[in-house]
Amino acid sequence: MRTAICPGSYDPITLGHLNIIRRCSRIFDQTVVVIMVNSSKASTHWFSMEERLDMVRRAVSRYPNVTVDVSDILVAEYARRYEGAVLVKGLRAASDFDYEFQMDLVNKRINPQLETMFLTSSMKYTFLSSSIVREMAAYGASLAGLVPNELIAEIEAKAKQWRQNHG
Repeated sequence: MRTAICPGSYDPITLGHLNIIRRCSRIFDQTVVVIMVNSSKASTHWFSMEERLDMVRRAVSRYPNVTVDVSDILVAEYARRYEGAVLVKGLRAASDFDYEFQMDLVNKRINPQLETMFLTSSMKYTFLSSSIVREMAAYGASLAGLVPNELIAEIEAKAKQWRQNHG
């Protein structure tokens, strides 16, 4: 069985993330979306790990071969759980490639058997990131077409809470 691992912080999950996940679910037998504990982003998270896990599970529930997990270990170590797993990373721009290529080299040092596959974002999502969504939400901009519809109210509520604490 060929398994794709799609790691990220998913704070929150966007339609760009879902585009990559959907495409993985068509290419691979199994796709594992792994919400990673990222120490460099921990202080900027809007959503708790439990909230992100719940949101991602709801967003991917339409894909029968996609599961969601959480990990606090390096993704190269996490991938050892799945024989022949492929790490899949979405690329929006050349700057993403530079960073992800460097990460691939580090991951290969830790787990030489781990392959990384890069999928380019669909053109309509090349600008989209979780941080862009948080910024737009913080200023009350519409999130339609950026995140799954079923999550908009939840993200807007978190933005309102953020504005009250930081405004």
